[in-house]
Amino acid sequence: MTASDVMLRSRGRSMAVALRGSRYLGGRFIKYVGFTFVSTRSMASKTQVGFIGLGNMGNPMAKNLLKHGYPVIATDVFPESCKELQELGAQILDNPAEVADKADRIITMLPSSPNVIDVYTGPNGILKKVKKGSLLIDSSTIDPAVSKEMASAAEKMGAVFMDAPVSGGVGAASSGKLTFMVGGAEAEFTAAQELLNCMGANVVYCGQVGTGQAAKICNNMLLAIGMIGTSETMNLGIRLGLDPKLLAKILNMSSGRCWSSDTYNPVPGVMEGVPSGNHYQGGFGTQLMAKDLGLAQNTATNTKTPVPLGSLAHQIYRMMCARGYASKDFSSVFQFLREEEGQ
Repeated sequence: MTASDVMLRSRGRSMAVALRGSRYLGGRFIKYVGFTFVSTRSMASKTQVGFIGLGNMGNPMAKNLLKHGYPVIATDVFPESCKELQELGAQILDNPAEVADKADRIITMLPSSPNVIDVYTGPNGILKKVKKGSLLIDSSTIDPAVSKEMASAAEKMGAVFMDAPVSGGVGAASSGKLTFMVGGAEAEFTAAQELLNCMGANVVYCGQVGTGQAAKICNNMLLAIGMIGTSETMNLGIRLGLDPKLLAKILNMSSGRCWSSDTYNPVPGVMEGVPSGNHYQGGFGTQLMAKDLGLAQNTATNTKTPVPLGSLAHQIYRMMCARGYASKDFSSVFQFLREEEGQ
């Protein structure tokens, strides 16, 4: 039985009892009775969703599920990461296996491929107690080959695995405006989309398992290259005597405009509400960017694809990690370049 089959059966039962005050109203029935009506009911009106990984991205994503009326069952390797979500009504369990025992729809948001492998196949992993027909959505950014391995392992247990990495950063995670790039069986996309729509503004089907990761890796390679280019450009302009706010304004009305210049500017004082205005705290860590660029390099090597600028970006971010920037936001490459020139 597929994840979609499980959801459709549940929806059929819910429609039969809805007018008698049922506690569960499935996603498809919501379309007929009106979303506003259902979303204002208690969380018991929707089935439980498991969430594993409550870091900078996972925490606000899980909060948005709660806001949309889904009871959340969560866990994280760091117990202190669970406190805020627990105060908002989430049930906190000790490990991924316990989550899988209670929820048949689970989302994971983890730092790296080894973390994903452990959470799914480790001694206390999801696949130890996963229910047949469960839908497993991994929003981590990992090697596409690992996504395929996890999908194969899940299939043997009668579950469905989909990769759904995200773009947009912590700000978009908090506001529910992430972009999800989804890979997996197309027949299961609608079931995944119901949950992902609670956390994102764009949910895009990319193809079979692994294609979501492929899209994310390509995006982040371009993001890194763009951020380095923006930082170099801003630094050069400042050295030439231009006011950084004026330079940013000119760039953003000219052909050099990009996301790193108009939305996430790396120069302190140019924009409010971005990491550069907060000592590069929060946001997307340099260490994570270096990891993603490493994934891009591996896939480029395997496919014999020339990526000279991607390779240089990888080296720059690795150097930053070695020089104390690992935990700072990746836009701190501006500060790194300034220090390299002795300023």
